[in-house]
Amino acid sequence: MYKLSILFAVSLFISCQAAEKTGVSSGEANPAAPGFLVAESDPQAIQIADDVMRAMGGRAAWDAVDTLAWNFFGVRDLVWSKKSGDVTITNPGEKSVLTINVFTGNGAATYDDRKITHPDSLQIALEKAMNIWINDSYWLAMPFKLKDTGVRLKYLGEENTTDGQSADKLELTFSETGKTPANKYHLYVDKKTKLVSQWDFFTDADDPEFRFSMPWKGYVEVDGILLSEDRGKRRIEVVK
Repeated sequence: MYKLSILFAVSLFISCQAAEKTGVSSGEANPAAPGFLVAESDPQAIQIADDVMRAMGGRAAWDAVDTLAWNFFGVRDLVWSKKSGDVTITNPGEKSVLTINVFTGNGAATYDDRKITHPDSLQIALEKAMNIWINDSYWLAMPFKLKDTGVRLKYLGEENTTDGQSADKLELTFSETGKTPANKYHLYVDKKTKLVSQWDFFTDADDPEFRFSMPWKGYVEVDGILLSEDRGKRRIEVVK
């Protein structure tokens, strides 16, 4: 049912453990998740991905984070336990509370204080919860996921962002992973800070023009890592 999503989540857990088992500090290394397309990626792009990880606080700090909580665009609140896989999604507008474990796909759903028990209705609610978590967590923490399962990275050279800042431009595409493997991103990594400063989103990797472009600004520190809150006309409010 959630095969790709569960494999995606489990691969993140395995890659976190890999650094511990090799005896190499995760602060000194940024091991790729199983299935990262290293042979299809550019060495320079991989190096920049590692630079981004360090600038965001480092692999050790990211692995150590137990729980992340944030509000997505003023629409819903999420609490994600990275280690247990438990996610709670609260949507005041819908008067709904969805819970799901991203490793197992198990969970529960409540609408208007009414618990959903019918198997088919619960299935629909859990699929919705999984899709929300995949989307919203990627918007929150994408820079930490540049060497995930099924990801390939290409270096596209130097290019200024829309606000005129010098950046290294990366192309991020996928192979048979996640819910939308046809998507493509162009990421702009600031030459000085090594932080992602902008992304361009393409619905399909073959599209000649991006669907939208957004800044990544307003970084805040949470438990030793940096997360971007300012996305131009929209915001992601991080709850410490």
